[in-house]
Amino acid sequence: MADWQIVPAGKHVEAQYVEMKVPLYSYGCEKKIKKALSHFRGIHSVNVDYHLQKVTVWGICNKYDVLATIRKKRREARFWDQMETEVKSKVAEEEADAEKAPRRATISMRKFRKSWKKLLPLVLY
Repeated sequence: MADWQIVPAGKHVEAQYVEMKVPLYSYGCEKKIKKALSHFRGIHSVNVDYHLQKVTVWGICNKYDVLATIRKKRREARFWDQMETEVKSKVAEEEADAEKAPRRATISMRKFRKSWKKLLPLVLY
């Protein structure tokens, strides 16, 4: 029973796209992903974009089962939308922290010049 897939029962069951961000280190990883998803019923196609690190699955399937299967091969796999929202939230947090953080005093060039002159003989030899 653990291998069964949960698909909503009804008159209109439509195929869906499941997009995931999966770290791929070689073209062998691409083959592993395709082979792992080949045993699922209802999956019509699996597209792997090596350069974008993106896997797109099209078919009648439960997206959480697809993600769990891919995570057996690559632990860092996540849904594509989830990854984009994480990046946006991190950028927003960094901008908020930058506004709240007090400005640092600039380093006086006099101190910098002295330390640089001390390192000069070490660099030349």
